[in-house]
Amino acid sequence: MELYNGHIDHFIEDTTQNRISSELSTAFFNYYGYNPSPAEKMSWTNSLRCVKDVFQHTGLHDHGIMLEYQLPLSSRRLDCMICGTDEREAGNAVI
Repeated sequence: MELYNGHIDHFIEDTTQNRISSELSTAFFNYYGYNPSPAEKMSWTNSLRCVKDVFQHTGLHDHGIMLEYQLPLSSRRLDCMICGTDEREAGNAVI
């Protein structure tokens, strides 16, 4: 389970338009049945703005992104995972 997944360009747009925290909050509520804390929402807003800036400056526009990916058999979540293919078309993920 992840709270957000999509193409990096969509993530950049959602973050630029200040929608990313709202989208994550809605997905969080739909999955867990309660709202995330204000501190978690602020963390998403601040940290993901920096992630967006990195994507814009590095040109990673042909990749996918997953946010708040829950690890199987655990309550732990990965903050961000980038998925795509390399020059040989082999699948890769970066956490």
